[in-house]
This record gives sequence, structure tokens and C-alpha cells, in this order.
Amino acid sequence: MLVFWQAKLVVLSVPKTGTTALEAALAGRAALVLRDPPGLKHMTLRRYRRFVLPMLEAGGGGPFETVAVLREPVSWLGSWWRYRARDEIAGHANSTRGRSFEDFVVAWCLPKPPPWAAVGSQVGYARAPDGARADRLFRYEDLSRFTAFLAARLGAPVALPQVNVSPPGEAALSPEALAGLRGRRPEEFAAWEEAGDQPSPSSAS
Repeated sequence: MLVFWQAKLVVLSVPKTGTTALEAALAGRAALVLRDPPGLKHMTLRRYRRFVLPMLEAGGGGPFETVAVLREPVSWLGSWWRYRARDEIAGHANSTRGRSFEDFVVAWCLPKPPPWAAVGSQVGYARAPDGARADRLFRYEDLSRFTAFLAARLGAPVALPQVNVSPPGEAALSPEALAGLRGRRPEEFAAWEEAGDQPSPSSAS
């Protein structure tokens, strides 16, 4: 998570959406950087509103605008599947080594996924159980739009380096598996669609 005090902007770090690159590019400009442990770096909107926002408001800041980047759901899950297949965690409970992508997706859709498929939900990061949601959503597939927004708010160009890239691997779903995913997790696709319908960066205040 990155907090930009002067710009009154909070960037929520949804995993597998370029957040490590964003941190590398902008940490030096941020007033507050939460990078470790992962539970703090990748804080959900609900936890931000409960723990961080009161601290910011107590410091005389606000109102703060929250923004998040969402990735096309199949691509997002594919990135997780490949990442958890890396050599460093082979044999661990959360390793996907030897498991197909379809098996990973089916397990992720379960009410209680096994450790190797328990990667959370993009919607869970950008929306809270009480219905609150991030003020602005951007698509990972159109990061130029996001960096244009950031440049306008921060008053300087933003260039993202390529870091923390998942290992290569074929992440494809059969039509039946894709239909099952869409049927069980429609909110994930709806949120990503919403991210593409947000106002253009030029309309940012």
C-alpha cells in the first residue's frame, strides 16, 4: 500500500497486478509505504478503513481517494498458479507444482480452498463487506491509463519497471471450466468490467 499525503491518494496493492513495480517506481514519493509483511502490503479496503484511515485522519489528512488495479480474472488466477509452481516452494503445501491450471481454478472456487489454491479474491481487496468500494478502479491490461492518472495526481511522469514476474507456463481453461468460473465467481468479472468503465484520467480532480 502506498499513501501520498499531498495528493490525498491511497493506492491499494492487489496482488498480481503490478504492485511490486509500482512500489519500486513510487516509494520514494510516498508519505507512507507498507511493504512487509504481505498482509500489510496487500491490505484489503476493509482493513485500510479500519486501521490506516483513522490514523491518517488523526494526522489532519483527508479526504483520501482510494484506487486499485484489477486484472482479468483468468489472467490473475493464471499468474498465481504459475507463481506458486516456482522451484523455491516445490513440495510446500501451497505449491501448485504438478497441478493443472483447471484443477487450481476449480479448487479456488470452493468455499474453503486448499492451501495451494487459497489466494484470496481481487474483489475482496477492492470492496468491503459493508458495500464500500475503492473510489477508482483501473485495469492491469491498461496500465498506461493508470500511470497517466498517477502522473496527473502526483505532478510527475510515472514509469513502471518490470519486476516480480511469474515463471512461464500455459494457463488455459476449457470452455466448460471457464463457464464454471464465471458462474461461481461473477463478481470478479463484474468488478474487472467496472474497472474499464471508470472515468478517464483526464477527469481526475
